[in-house]
Amino acid sequence: MSQTNDPDRFFQTTDSIAETARKAKKSTNRHGSPIQLPSKILAIIPDPTASNRVYVAEAAGTARRVDLDTGHKTHIFRGPTTPLTSLAISHVRSTLYTGSWDKTIWSWDIPTRTPGIRFRGHSDFVKCLLTLPLPGIELLISGSSDATIIIWNASTGEKLQTLKGHSMGVLALALDPLGEHGNGDDGIEEAPGDTLVLFSASSDRTILRWRINPLAARSSCATVLPPPITPHETSIYALHFSPSSADLYTASADGTAMRLSREHDWTPDTTLLHGDYVRAVAVSANEKYIITAGRSEDVKVWDAASGEMVGVWWGHWDEVMGLVVVRDRAGKGAERIVSVGIDATIRVWPLDEMEMQKAKVEREKEEQGIKADEVAVAGQEVEGSLTAEEEAELAELMDD
Repeated sequence: MSQTNDPDRFFQTTDSIAETARKAKKSTNRHGSPIQLPSKILAIIPDPTASNRVYVAEAAGTARRVDLDTGHKTHIFRGPTTPLTSLAISHVRSTLYTGSWDKTIWSWDIPTRTPGIRFRGHSDFVKCLLTLPLPGIELLISGSSDATIIIWNASTGEKLQTLKGHSMGVLALALDPLGEHGNGDDGIEEAPGDTLVLFSASSDRTILRWRINPLAARSSCATVLPPPITPHETSIYALHFSPSSADLYTASADGTAMRLSREHDWTPDTTLLHGDYVRAVAVSANEKYIITAGRSEDVKVWDAASGEMVGVWWGHWDEVMGLVVVRDRAGKGAERIVSVGIDATIRVWPLDEMEMQKAKVEREKEEQGIKADEVAVAGQEVEGSLTAEEEAELAELMDD
């Protein structure tokens, strides 16, 4: 690999200069109506009280509530000084939780943005969070780079149980909407004897299932269910249950996303070859579409029935870290894809095949322009781009 002769770019290869030029050119695009934030965005969740709002977690240690229609940052939650990796919202109280590089979980009262309990117990980065309301108690569940899962009393901060089973960092958590004795329609039955099942995914490429007994929620309430599920070749970054079939969708560093069939004991019946690291996966409400995103920067849309790609949304100029599917302001009608990434933007895309075809034509034209202008912008700095030090720090987070 050759190096530049420009003394202003010592220690940079020609490939890295070309990559800087590519990002500089691409960063000017307005696809997806980008909402620009001050720092890299590492996670996103929908606001359960308003379909036009999301919560995001930033590398600068700030969480925000953002209105997708206006771009307004209506709530800003401050306190942490290290990157925030994950978010969760209480089902029974107006509380926001975030996982942090500082090995703790922060919480805030949402209306007042007043900091609440700080949960301490992990020995490494907190990577994923989940809240679980049960009769008489709400649980907060966290997964960490220390390879453990901790179950907390969400209202008091008490550590109830530490789950050990993974050999590497825990990257994702998801609650089975049917549990072991689900009714198959609206999620978990209310019968007090029902058992809930938690799924966890790890850098060790396994998915583990944990039985949670609601009647023992104040003590040692979870046990692992054999055998482990190993559909991927390497780290699994995301877990997402379908809202209709309750099948499980996964995203992995092996460049694929999969649908694991509940009916066939969690074996893959669909494999999507997204390419490069796949950080996020989402599904439309009727399970017609599967959406994937990751290091390739593209947001790809797939037909769930055929497994064929039906569209690509192009706009992010760095890795995409999270996806959610939301509806319009009224919570009805057309669905929208919301993506966030290292380029510090939130982008919104219509989940519509005709619009995706129009975008394909526009992308081809713009890509030709980028290739023609790369050399001219090679020396430009990209606003919000990563420094070498930041790249190294985020690599520790993302490639754990």
